[in-house]
Amino acid sequence: MMSKKKSILIIDDEKNIRFTLKKSLEDEYNVITAVNGEDGIEKFQKNDFDLVLLDMKLPGMDGIEALKEIKDEDKTANVIIITGFGSVESAVETMKLGAIDYLNKPFTPKEIKDNVKEVISREELELKEDELESYNDHLKFAKKCINNQKLDKGYEYLQKAISMDTSKPEAFNLIGVILEYKNKPSEAQKQYRAALAIDPSYKPAQENLERTSQFKYSKKDIKMEDENEENKES
Repeated sequence: MMSKKKSILIIDDEKNIRFTLKKSLEDEYNVITAVNGEDGIEKFQKNDFDLVLLDMKLPGMDGIEALKEIKDEDKTANVIIITGFGSVESAVETMKLGAIDYLNKPFTPKEIKDNVKEVISREELELKEDELESYNDHLKFAKKCINNQKLDKGYEYLQKAISMDTSKPEAFNLIGVILEYKNKPSEAQKQYRAALAIDPSYKPAQENLERTSQFKYSKKDIKMEDENEENKES
């Protein structure tokens, strides 16, 4: 028996972005689009969606407000934040609300598909604490905890992931992000430096370290993960 297609809601006020996202995903998923935050919330409330693609810059109700509404409706909802100009505005606030997955404009159809596949596959695994085995299992479980607004638990499993494999930068960077949220920028910098010691080209850690090292430190534009990195592990 064929499995039911997953459903995706796209909330973006730019017609060409909606078209690109829908065209890239409609062969594998049921896709519904919304032209602004109000339209998106109304459709979210009337349908069951496995994933929401949400633009941060919307007319009227902005992305943060829309994210709050979505999470109030369903705190476990999976949301990929769409951002422009290579930055994530108000990212500490989005992380507080459980959003950790990002897609930066401009993007390619392959990047769209890879991001969506990673988030949906993470949910399909239905990872249980006593069944986690690999680094990737622990990393995915940590992301799921953060998505459910359980930052302390996410932190715990990121540390466990690192104890299993110290050769990958992503867990170090995400721990840094959580430490920033806890108002510990100096400790966060140590984690970003650790990520860069492993991979000097890892952009999220580069940008986070540069931003936290500025004289006028700001949590704005914090980078959660590499939006364009292909999902190398299933």
